[in-house]
Amino acid sequence: MRTARRMGVQSVAVYSDADRKAMHVDMADEAYAIGPAPSQQSYLCMEKIIQVAKTAAAQAIHPGYGFLSENMEFAELCKQEGIIFIGPPSSAIRDMGIKSTSKSIMAAAGVPVVEGYHGEDQSDQCLKEHAGKIGYPVMIKAVRGGGGKGMRVVRSEKEFQEQLDSARREAKKSFNDDAMLIEKFVDTPRHVEVQVFGDHHGNAVYLFERDCSVQRRHQKIIEEAPAPGVTPEVRKKLGEAAVRAAKAVNYVGAGTVEFIMDSKHNFYFMEMNTRLQVEHPVTEMVTGTDLVEWQLRIAAGERIPLSQEEITLKGHAFEARVYAEDPKSNFMPGAGPLLHLSTPPADLSTRIETGVRQGDEVSAYYDPMIAKLVVWAPDRPAALTRLRDNLRQYNIVGLHTNIDFLLSLSRHPEFEAGNVHTNFIAQHRKELLPVRKAVAHEHLCQAALGLILREKAMTDAFSLQSEDKFSPFSSASGRRLNTYYTRNMTLKDGKNDVAVAVTYNRDGSYSMQIEDRTFHVLGDLYSEGGCTYLKCSVNGVVSKVKLIVLGNTVYLFAMEGSIEIGTPVPKYLSPASAGGAQGDAIAPMTGTIEKVLVKVGDRVRAGDSLVVMIAMKMEHTIKAPKDGTVKQVLCREGTQASRHTPLVQLEDEAGKQGSE
Repeated sequence: MRTARRMGVQSVAVYSDADRKAMHVDMADEAYAIGPAPSQQSYLCMEKIIQVAKTAAAQAIHPGYGFLSENMEFAELCKQEGIIFIGPPSSAIRDMGIKSTSKSIMAAAGVPVVEGYHGEDQSDQCLKEHAGKIGYPVMIKAVRGGGGKGMRVVRSEKEFQEQLDSARREAKKSFNDDAMLIEKFVDTPRHVEVQVFGDHHGNAVYLFERDCSVQRRHQKIIEEAPAPGVTPEVRKKLGEAAVRAAKAVNYVGAGTVEFIMDSKHNFYFMEMNTRLQVEHPVTEMVTGTDLVEWQLRIAAGERIPLSQEEITLKGHAFEARVYAEDPKSNFMPGAGPLLHLSTPPADLSTRIETGVRQGDEVSAYYDPMIAKLVVWAPDRPAALTRLRDNLRQYNIVGLHTNIDFLLSLSRHPEFEAGNVHTNFIAQHRKELLPVRKAVAHEHLCQAALGLILREKAMTDAFSLQSEDKFSPFSSASGRRLNTYYTRNMTLKDGKNDVAVAVTYNRDGSYSMQIEDRTFHVLGDLYSEGGCTYLKCSVNGVVSKVKLIVLGNTVYLFAMEGSIEIGTPVPKYLSPASAGGAQGDAIAPMTGTIEKVLVKVGDRVRAGDSLVVMIAMKMEHTIKAPKDGTVKQVLCREGTQASRHTPLVQLEDEAGKQGSE
C-alpha cells in the first residue's frame, strides 16, 4: 500500500470480522468486509474477493504473501474476469506449485534436484516403500505445500505412518489436497533462496540470494542477504540456475527459487515460491530496489527496470521475524492484546514491517507474526550489531514473544561466524534456550526502586490537592524524610516470593536488603519518546532501563533482554488456577479440535497422542502427560477449545484421577 500510494495507485483492502480494526484496513483508500474470521469463510473465498474487485472497479489484485497468493485457480479466475493478477501466469503456479511436476521440469532444465519419489501412487504402502528405498531420514512434503505446512521429517520407519497421517491432515486443511512426495533429508543443510523476476517480454533476472537456514517448525525465523560464506562464483551459479528455473516455466513477476545447500556449497532445487516472499525486504536493502514497484510495473506490461549487469549487491541485511510465541514452550504460538508496544525508530537502515499497533489484538485465526525487523549496514558484523541494538528497543508487553530468543540467537558465536544450517536451533538449544535462572538481585533493586519512584510521583501529585500524612514522602512540617524510614516489600521472581527491606535515607537514596546482601540504590524516572525510563545506580553501577508497570507486573527492558518481576496479588483477588487437575491433558492455546484419537477406557502411556488441534494455521498434537486410563473425553471434533481448557481427563493405575 505504501508503494502503491507513492506510485499514485489507489488501494482497496479486504478484511474478515477478526480484522475489522486492523492496520491494513486503516491504511487502504477503501476497505470491504468479506466474511467471518475463519480464513475458509473469508480470505480463501475467491468469489468474494473477485466481487469486491468488481464493486471497487479495481484493475488488479495483489495477492500478498499467503492465502491465495499461490493458488492457480484464483490466478485463472482473475484472468477470466478481466482483472490483472499481480503474479505469474496460472500455468507457472501449477507447474511450480506441484512439487513432483516442478522437480521434473527442473531436471530437464539442467537444475540439480534432490533424490526422491514424486509419483502418482499415493497409497501409504507405496510411500513407505519409497521412503525405505531412499533411506531414512526422509522428508514428507505436501505436493502443493508451502510455509512449512504439511511437512514432516521422519527419522525411522516406526514413526512414518503417524507423521504421514499428520502431514496429510494439515495439507488437506491448508491446500485442500493431501497428495505427498518423499525426499531424501539432507542433514544440517542450508536453505538458500534466490530472488528472481520475469516480465511479459521473455526477460528474467536474479537479485542474488538470501540465507533462510535458521528455522523452527520448518518456518523461517531470521533471514539475511547475501548468504554468509558464499563465494562470488557460487553466487553466480545459484543466480543463473534460478533464472533457468524461471525461464523453464515462462515466469512473470516476483518469484523465489529455493535451494538446499550442503556443507561443500553444492546446491539442489527444492521448490519455487511463485509469489513475493515475506523476507523480500532484505533483498531490497542490498540491491536498492522496491520489488513491489517492480511487481506493479511488470503487471502493467513494462519491462524489468534493470538489466542483470545493472543489479549490484551492496552491504548486508538481516530480517528478524517477531512472533507472538513462547520459545520456552517449544515455540507455541499465542494470541492476545498488545498492551504495550514500542519499537526502534525507522530510518534508511532500519525498516519495521508490521500490521499491528499498540492495543491491537494478535488473532488466534491467523499467523502469529507481529512484525519483521529489517536492518542494513555496510558489512555483516555491522548489520548484526545494528540488529541486536534494534531488538533491544523492540519492547512488547501482553503476550509472549520471541524477541529475547532472537537476541540470544544473534549473539551466538556460531551465528556470528555465519555457520548456519536448518538444524541450528535444535543443535544449540541449550545455549539459545537456557534454563531460567533467578532474577539478579540488582534487577530486583531496579524493580523496587521503579515502584517506589512511581508511588512517590503519584503521592506528590495527590499532595498538591490534599496532604497525605501517611505517605513516607510527606510530613506535617512539609519537610520530607528527616528520619530513617524502613518498609518491607515483597516481589515475585516467577513463583518465588523475594523479601526486600527498603530503608529511605536522608539524602534521597535507598538501602535495600535482599537475603544477606545490602545494596545502595538511587535514581530517577524520566520520559523519552512516550516511554518511561529508570536511570539508576546500584552499588555504584549506573544503568538505564525501560520501565513498564501493568497490573501486578513490573517489566524491565535492559541490554540483556526483558525481565519480568511480579508483585503479590491478594488471595481474594487471585483467579482460580487455569486448567484442570494435575495430569489432565489441557489445550495449550485457543484452537479447533481436529481429531480425537482416544476414547473412554483406553490405556495410554506418557507421550501418546490424544488430540489433534488446529490453531494459528498449524496442527498441534496434544500428548498424554503421564501413564493412565482415559476417564473422560471433554472435547468433540470440530469444536473450539479455549486455552487451558481440559481436553482429556486421565486417572492413574490406582484409579486416582488427575495426579501423577
